[in-house]
Amino acid sequence: MTDLTIFTAPKPFTNSHIAMIQRNAIGSWKQLGARVEVALIGKEEGMVEAAVELGATHLPDVRCNSLGTPLISSMFDLARQLNSSPLLCCINADIVLLPGFVETAQKIGAQSPQNGDFHHEQFLMVGQRWDLDVLEPLDFCAGWEDRLRSRLHSNGKLHPRGGSDYFVYPRSCFLHIPEFAIGRAGWDNWMIYEARQRGWPTVDATGAIDIIHQSHDYSHLPNGQPHYRLPETFENTRLAGGKQHIFHLIDCDRSVQDEKLRPYPVSWEKFWREVEIFPLVRLHSEALGKVFYTLFHPVKAYRDFRTWWKGRK
Repeated sequence: MTDLTIFTAPKPFTNSHIAMIQRNAIGSWKQLGARVEVALIGKEEGMVEAAVELGATHLPDVRCNSLGTPLISSMFDLARQLNSSPLLCCINADIVLLPGFVETAQKIGAQSPQNGDFHHEQFLMVGQRWDLDVLEPLDFCAGWEDRLRSRLHSNGKLHPRGGSDYFVYPRSCFLHIPEFAIGRAGWDNWMIYEARQRGWPTVDATGAIDIIHQSHDYSHLPNGQPHYRLPETFENTRLAGGKQHIFHLIDCDRSVQDEKLRPYPVSWEKFWREVEIFPLVRLHSEALGKVFYTLFHPVKAYRDFRTWWKGRK
């Protein structure tokens, strides 16, 4: 039986550094145990060989947009159809996972923030990443995780609390997803929004899980631009329903503290953010959501309106 299906859409394995960090990441997922299945989705160059080498399943028949970028909706469908695992995890192909990842996800699905004694049939687990320069293949011999964790805490840097690089959820979640392009900004923020507005426990697991992002440049993208500057990112934002639906890790309503699932820590920043998103996640009112977004972000709202108005001419 498979406990967890991890799936990703890797970049081409043609750039030596990108190929190395992707092999490092996939190799770390395979270290999570025999009850974890790893799936590589897409038709990028070198993917077939990497799947054979690393013992992963290859799923080539993913739907793509007009630019040839795989669609998130198709990836989720393919992963769900692969087996009957109760949990799935969509993850970026440069993220190294450490032992304990599966156990933490299973514990979150079995706890409540009040008494920790019932099962969540629907939830979302996300978290911050650590950025670390990795310039060599990882050696997964005994003690590898301790050595890497020590290096991480000495030389790594905790990434700002924006979106997430991994998403763990039960297979009954996210059955309907807009036609987002993978590898572009916006869709990860929508995932947090979607979970919150549906009332699913939305868990920031940063306190329990260290994930490692292996640093790289953007040479694999058109003109070497960061993904958040690409037209597909703007389209992702449009498909998400606009910038008021761009949620971040602070918008989670649960966190893991002392290995327990608890309400997200209270702060003034969190309080005002909850006020801002109240119309969206509690009243399910898009109109009021736009009003509150404008009140809290007048400059951004003005720029968005100006861009929209110019587009009409």
